[in-house]
Amino acid sequence: MTMPLHSLPTDLAEAHRLLLAERAARITAEAEAARALAMNSNADALISHLKLEIEKLRRQLYGRRSERQVRLLDQMELQLEELEASATEDELAAEQAAARSVTPVQTFTRQRPARKPFPAHLPRERVVVPAPESCPCCGSDRLSKLGEDITETLEIIPRQWKVIQTVRERFSCRACEKISQPPAPFHVTPRGFIGSNLLATILFDKFGQHQPLNRQSERFAHEGIDLGLSTLADQVGAAATALRPLHELIAAHVMAAERLHGDDTIVPILAKGKTVKGHAWVYVRDDRPFGGSAPAALFHASRDRRGEHPRQHLAAWSGILQADAYSGYTHLYDSGRSPGPITSGLCWSHARRKFFELADIAANKRRGKNAAPISPIALEAVKRIDPLFDIEREINGLGIEARLAMRRERSKPIVDELEQWMHAERARLSRSAHVAQAIDYMLPRWSAFTAFLNDGRICLTNNAAERALRGLALGRKSWLFAGSDRGADRAAFMYTMIVTAKLNDIDPQAWLADVLARIASLPQNRLPELLPWHWATQQGHRKLAA
Repeated sequence: MTMPLHSLPTDLAEAHRLLLAERAARITAEAEAARALAMNSNADALISHLKLEIEKLRRQLYGRRSERQVRLLDQMELQLEELEASATEDELAAEQAAARSVTPVQTFTRQRPARKPFPAHLPRERVVVPAPESCPCCGSDRLSKLGEDITETLEIIPRQWKVIQTVRERFSCRACEKISQPPAPFHVTPRGFIGSNLLATILFDKFGQHQPLNRQSERFAHEGIDLGLSTLADQVGAAATALRPLHELIAAHVMAAERLHGDDTIVPILAKGKTVKGHAWVYVRDDRPFGGSAPAALFHASRDRRGEHPRQHLAAWSGILQADAYSGYTHLYDSGRSPGPITSGLCWSHARRKFFELADIAANKRRGKNAAPISPIALEAVKRIDPLFDIEREINGLGIEARLAMRRERSKPIVDELEQWMHAERARLSRSAHVAQAIDYMLPRWSAFTAFLNDGRICLTNNAAERALRGLALGRKSWLFAGSDRGADRAAFMYTMIVTAKLNDIDPQAWLADVLARIASLPQNRLPELLPWHWATQQGHRKLAA
């Protein structure tokens, strides 16, 4: 609301009235602008949410984008998180601006998904608001209860620390004067003072949540508990020693498998003031795709990626190894190898990825002008390979013979046509063409890629091993490197325990706490009861009994 200078009022009361009117108009305009901003923020958040859902559905239904870097979904979820928070801030700001406006302004309320009820197993704390003693209308005290309305609020109880005092009374025999006393409670460390639940928390936070011990020590100090870095490190080393018999049982279970998934990833190791490119190796036993159970993972660590490491890890084993085409595995496939040759089952996900990277239209769009042109041959290869993944999803969980029969009926014709097409396309390509390199990765190793057509135990991909290593890839961003060779070995030891628990769909922290509390008192022949797949069954029986 503006007026030309020659028409400004000379009367003070009129000037005051105009000032109030202009202030009211400004406040109304601010409220309307805040409402528009809230609506725009809500629209941005909704668009981001829908994009994320579409991307997830595409991966789930078609698998066309399953080989794109995992960071894509992480970035989309982070972007959605920020947009949702901004939209809520703008909504509240619009409500406050509308409340200040003299002129009625329609407020904006975001549409939110219906909240699911809180889980029934959570304890309920009942807080009753005191009832009125008299009627607020007439003042009568003759009140009769008709019912009640309950509003549920989710709350968390901050971590509580306690000291358990285990009292061992001493007695003296009046007949022989001999003194007797019950034995001291078990602690993982000699003369230890940390309980099994706290120790499991320390282990899982370090190796499962990637929180180094110095950060844990700082967090404990903020809560008034003095547990220094050396104290925590001492407890971790003692726990690894206590858990070693169980680790050996898991290792034996993994190495008794007929088929293993193998893979490796970089783990920088500190050495003389610098880091060397160490590696973590994993071997996963997972027979669930064809009706098996009791999955497990075994990790190893090394200072380099020389082929001698997998040869040493698998020296006493023979069977089917699902892995990539790493040359270090080559000696394992020798026919004269003792105790027997290993059958190679190469990963179609690795092969598909090489074509997918050359045919990823979305990635090229992000690269802009510097992007290489989309390869029509690579795009056609992806289209020809994808039906194999669709068939595998359909037969997942069937028995070995049923899987093999379905593959020979439906997958083999696709594979045969793919081989002929690749040979024809390769003949027209130069050696330096990128798509030629992707084809050359597959054709010389065709027998290993097609081994799944002759054995129902072989999986199409090595994704089981890649999933087992995913936590290490995330952890590198937190701890950056292992402090020593022994530290890398200890990390591999604990990853074996934690990843095996996750594979069996149990809470690693709860399992570790129970194992640490019981492992010293169990005889050697009952240790298998603590293995994750047996422990999960026992916990289920306990819940039913309760």
